[in-house]
Amino acid sequence: MRLGVLASGSGTNLQAIIDACKRGELNADVCVVISNNSGSRALERAQSEGIPAYHISAVTHPHTLDDEICRTLEAYDVDLVLLAGYMRLLGTETLGRYDGRVLNSHPALLPKFGGKGMYGSNVHRAVLASGETVTGVTIHYVDEQYDHGDTLAQCEVPVLPGDTLETLEERVKERERVFWAETLHMLATQSRLTTRDDTGGAHCSR
Repeated sequence: MRLGVLASGSGTNLQAIIDACKRGELNADVCVVISNNSGSRALERAQSEGIPAYHISAVTHPHTLDDEICRTLEAYDVDLVLLAGYMRLLGTETLGRYDGRVLNSHPALLPKFGGKGMYGSNVHRAVLASGETVTGVTIHYVDEQYDHGDTLAQCEVPVLPGDTLETLEERVKERERVFWAETLHMLATQSRLTTRDDTGGAHCSR
């Protein structure tokens, strides 16, 4: 699979996907990385790996952002588009061109704790406030709404007694990085995925 990755921040999920490809755990290549943040670590990671990297945002393309994202993905013959910490909705042209081929990860078990404004620490803060004993990661197809498309795969992560925002967020992030590679492998092989994480508590299924 030829992967195009869009990321806004640190790029830890991007790096996990790159590393899985390099280790041969995932039969795929990250062909291009796009960020709406010129100072993102994701762009630095891509450049250090020799992967073409582009800053494309409302600043660089105020009237043609969607067109430019779509054009760039097409230029690298991308099969699958991954939103790995990308903090914007994609436009209709890109979604139409890659219909059914755009995936996003969300640090909770959708449909719980999803929607506009539910990202990063906001999600984990809401999980803790709710008293939930289980959270997790959802990888889903992307449509025109935040966290709304059909779920491809989910895995559970326990909320432990005494968890703080920081400890829960780090546990989910660690699982998310691994789960991206697992889910992409599942998608590539079209087989059912059932795994468990280090806690013995995470069940992942298509």
